[in-house]
Amino acid sequence: MSTAAIYEYKMKVRDYECDAQGVVNNAIYLHYFEAARHELMENCGLRLRNLTEANILPVVRNAGVSYKNSLRGSDEFICNIRIERKGLRYYFHQQIIRIPDNTLCANAVIEVVCLINGKVAAPDMFDKAFADYITWNK
Repeated sequence: MSTAAIYEYKMKVRDYECDAQGVVNNAIYLHYFEAARHELMENCGLRLRNLTEANILPVVRNAGVSYKNSLRGSDEFICNIRIERKGLRYYFHQQIIRIPDNTLCANAVIEVVCLINGKVAAPDMFDKAFADYITWNK
């Protein structure tokens, strides 16, 4: 397997994302992971709005999250991404790392497939756009 670049996106916890104990609610981490994927797409020239208008839909098929350490209000963090491609599936390996102590807060593997005109397909545009970030595993 070849080494691919890792995309990083910096974010900050908003107080309303925290639960009664003052930590980020578990479901919010999925929002962070999705926001980072959307930023990666746009950084690579893929706008979700344009894709949906062309009836190309990247769809989350499965999401697995492992929570390690809690984020709290106003914490800054990096969400990083590397992509693995297996057949028609893209696996977004993501981590949330708290700044400045470099603490791993969550790991995720998000499985995505692309629907083109309602059918699962491999869009060449994704492979080209994500070329720097994909490792291939056939």
